[in-house]
Amino acid sequence: MSKYWNERVQKLEPYVPGEQPKDQNYIKLNTNENPYPPSPKALEAMRDCLDARLRLYPDPNASDLRQAIATYYDVPVDTVFVGNGSDEVLAFAFMTFFSPKRQVAFADITYSFYKVYANLCSLDPRSIPLDDAFQIPVDAFCETSGGVVLPNPNAPTGRGLPIDVLRKIIEADPDRVVVIDEAYINFGGTSAVSLVKDYPNLLVVQTLSKFAALAGIRVGFAIGQPELIDGLNRLKNSLNSYTLDRVALAGAQAAVEDFAYSEEMARRVIATRERVSAELREAGFDVLPSESNFIFISHPEHDAEQLFRNLKARGILVRYFNQPRISDHLRVSIGTDAEMDAFLKVTKELIREDR
Repeated sequence: MSKYWNERVQKLEPYVPGEQPKDQNYIKLNTNENPYPPSPKALEAMRDCLDARLRLYPDPNASDLRQAIATYYDVPVDTVFVGNGSDEVLAFAFMTFFSPKRQVAFADITYSFYKVYANLCSLDPRSIPLDDAFQIPVDAFCETSGGVVLPNPNAPTGRGLPIDVLRKIIEADPDRVVVIDEAYINFGGTSAVSLVKDYPNLLVVQTLSKFAALAGIRVGFAIGQPELIDGLNRLKNSLNSYTLDRVALAGAQAAVEDFAYSEEMARRVIATRERVSAELREAGFDVLPSESNFIFISHPEHDAEQLFRNLKARGILVRYFNQPRISDHLRVSIGTDAEMDAFLKVTKELIREDR
């Protein structure tokens, strides 16, 4: 710890991303990346940007990208905000809508960046325990608070929430902002974007990292009524007006305009997820129902951490969380059929060897 760090930085516990080892080639099922490439149109659009125009600043308003998103979701363009990945959009939301004077609520088992953001903003987080089946306790999230952040589907569990449940939470307190983080919504869930027109306190956040397979260019967006979007822009333009570069803007716009391609890739991921889940259950695993591009698994007779280490030794990376309540689980991203076949083969071998 450095003497030059201020008090806030000294107290931070940063987010820890999934490992990206360089020592060998792995089957990489630990960071929820899309196993299929981005839209060819997105790749072409980015290549076309690599010219003398890079000497110029990008559009600080991301007008063309925001219009493409607005067109796809059939919403007014002034209800769309874009940022450098949904992580940045979420960080801006924490800084814009939540106050240290009132608690912000999120689940105890969820995307761990929420706690990081809360600490960074000197907020008072209220951690609400999931039930024994790892489901959201709806009534607890309906209690008055200074704000709510809900991933739908949740991570790392993969469980989703129906629209009527989200509506209940949003309506419970119209004076607080409810942020719905839909990073994985396109793999089986139902988006809350349709609710935005009815609820001025709702902000829906999505990303192009998973669904559009563009994790490498970092583009996320939010949809909410203009009052919320104006607040986000006020915060953004006090920090960095140019959050997205020219190449990212071009690739993201082309990807959104070719979401039909991404929808087909998502259908492949869903089919593989359901097949792999069924095979794991036959092998004795508990597999939570998933609406995401990953599954959350455990085995009553085998230690999760040891299985994680043994898989890594055999060239397969999955995610292990050494945290209360979930230290007996593994999160497994859905890869190609060939990658998942290799995962299944090795996993079954390890289970037999451990008997």
